[in-house]
Amino acid sequence: MSNTGLHHGFMTNFKIALFKNAAFITVILVFIAFYVFYNLNHPRGFSTAVYIQNSNEVFALAMVAMAQTIPVLMGGLDLSVGAIMTLVNCLASHLLSGSAWQVAFGMVISLLAGAACGFINGCVVVYGRIQPIIATLATGAIFMGIALILRPTPGGNVDGDLAWVLTNDLFEIAATYGFAEGGEASWFVPIAWIPVPLILLVLAAALVWLPFARSVTGRSVYAVGSAEGAAYMSGLSINRAKIAAFTLGGFFAGLGGLYLTLQTSSGNADIPQAGAYTLNSIAAVVIGGTSLLGGVGSAIGSIFGALVLRTISFNFRIFEIDPLLQPLFEGVVLLAAVSLGAIAVIRVKNTLELFR
Repeated sequence: MSNTGLHHGFMTNFKIALFKNAAFITVILVFIAFYVFYNLNHPRGFSTAVYIQNSNEVFALAMVAMAQTIPVLMGGLDLSVGAIMTLVNCLASHLLSGSAWQVAFGMVISLLAGAACGFINGCVVVYGRIQPIIATLATGAIFMGIALILRPTPGGNVDGDLAWVLTNDLFEIAATYGFAEGGEASWFVPIAWIPVPLILLVLAAALVWLPFARSVTGRSVYAVGSAEGAAYMSGLSINRAKIAAFTLGGFFAGLGGLYLTLQTSSGNADIPQAGAYTLNSIAAVVIGGTSLLGGVGSAIGSIFGALVLRTISFNFRIFEIDPLLQPLFEGVVLLAAVSLGAIAVIRVKNTLELFR
């Protein structure tokens, strides 16, 4: 094949890849633009303190957005992700104290509780044959009720060292637990500024989401969202895929709740907060390029969708927008994000009309 032919083939493949990932690339560029603008206007912009504060604020929403992504990939919505996060937050506020082993055990129990909530959602959807949006609306109310039982009023006892190191940078881990010469080792200094929440976010995506997405079950989730009937005829285990999807969603929401406990050193069965996280998770998913029709998207895109939403609120603070007006702007952003998915649905329906 001639060099001209190779070049043409490369350009064709590049254009296809660019078109396929246009939404993902766009959300990354939007985040970079908003965040650079924010730091340029922040008195302490482009500093470790700002990065730590921002990463702390975005982590829980990013986890809930990842939790929401998986049912959306199957063409459904999970209205219980905020409630699961809140339930785990309240549970963890009772368990994250004592010896190192007790704290570790409490963290494991908290994450298992989140996964168990997701598993319950999956079973209700699969065996109860109820639409996800209805099933999770009901289970979410139950989870919030349990959270209120666990924490009728805000409070808790959380290990101080653990909360401190996981909500700061790598230097604080080294200084607190005494390695890398207390954070002063020459090989450690170049990375000591990196916020721990950012590392945890990357690990959650790399060690949990990517292996799942590339597994048979993960591919089955995409297949169910694209065409459930075709997936069934292909011999895929539809029920197993749905239950696994909701279980993993519960696990991610549990991660968000566990981190919220460390961040606030308390538990709080805050119903408005749970609702806000659920609503924002849907917006983050859509902004991140996941189709509400199902079958297209990624939890990585949802992370950047969450980053975009949080960066907008960061800019609100910098320009001192009246707190009473902030919900108005956030509502416009959420409406615009969800409308993008609705436009996609209308286009597909209009296309199908041509074949009737």
